[in-house]
Amino acid sequence: MKRTTKALAVVSAAALALTGVATLATPANAAKKINIAFVMGAVNDPFFNAMKVGATAEAKAEGVNLLWKGDAQYSAATQIPVAQTVIAGLSKGDGLVLIPTDPALQALNDQAAAKGIAVANVDTQVPNLSKVVIQITGDNADGGAKAAAAIAKAIGYKAGSTYEVVVGLTSATATTNVARLEGFKAAVAKSYPGIQIKDVAYSASNSQTADANVAGWLSKYPNLKGIFAIDGTNASGAAAALQAKGLTGKIALVGYDAYPANVALIKSGVFTALIAQDPAAEARLAIKTLVANIKKGTKPAKKSVVIPNVALTSATSAADLAKYTYKTN
Repeated sequence: MKRTTKALAVVSAAALALTGVATLATPANAAKKINIAFVMGAVNDPFFNAMKVGATAEAKAEGVNLLWKGDAQYSAATQIPVAQTVIAGLSKGDGLVLIPTDPALQALNDQAAAKGIAVANVDTQVPNLSKVVIQITGDNADGGAKAAAAIAKAIGYKAGSTYEVVVGLTSATATTNVARLEGFKAAVAKSYPGIQIKDVAYSASNSQTADANVAGWLSKYPNLKGIFAIDGTNASGAAAALQAKGLTGKIALVGYDAYPANVALIKSGVFTALIAQDPAAEARLAIKTLVANIKKGTKPAKKSVVIPNVALTSATSAADLAKYTYKTN
């Protein structure tokens, strides 16, 4: 009987190891160390790398294990199997920080909660947040409005004139992208009706795809005046396309996310503005909130938290540029 019990213990430990969740050799009566799994959209994106810096620091401060998982591509098709594997390896009393790439992640979000796992949504969100402890994001509609204002200023907008612009996104369904585009459109309709959105295109968080999208637009729309690159990878791709065509400063480019390489291109005029978020703060708050909920049953004062954005331009001080640039290691 003792041999059977020992064998089962070995098999169980091996199964947990396959999921990527760390196991600790602790006495049977010792308190279980909390595992917090963080399932994000695209592992190579500097936005998520900056988030990882914050998550790692907070996990260490809280004394919990951090499991960081994602796929190179930003899509539900690749994220769903990753999330399934991660959830299978977690147990009651663990936590899951989910960055859903699509509303299709709702079922897995709720499955984790039903298993007794405390769930947070960060950056993006599932449609129904009833099973979520906290949801944290940047002020996306405001970011879209700030982008519209920056483009209008850069092109010397005048009432009665028309101006062609395009928008590059990662996804048609990611809630951050949707809200930023809606905020942009609302600001255009209210204050800059002469701005015409000629086209939108999607990159799946791949800067090379974004580069190709912009290159196509430059040929298709010879009178193009502005580009709103709605996230960091689209911003990187758009910047590369404009520089390759020698169009720096000739087409207003407003991007999202303060990637270090993109911040450096503000002073040279490639970017009219960058809308900076605070991904590290989002990650720290998510982990801190989940640990308090798991340990003490504490519920946050606000279930939905919106963190303000900052518009970085050539007029921004060097100190503030450094402050808001994403730290990725």
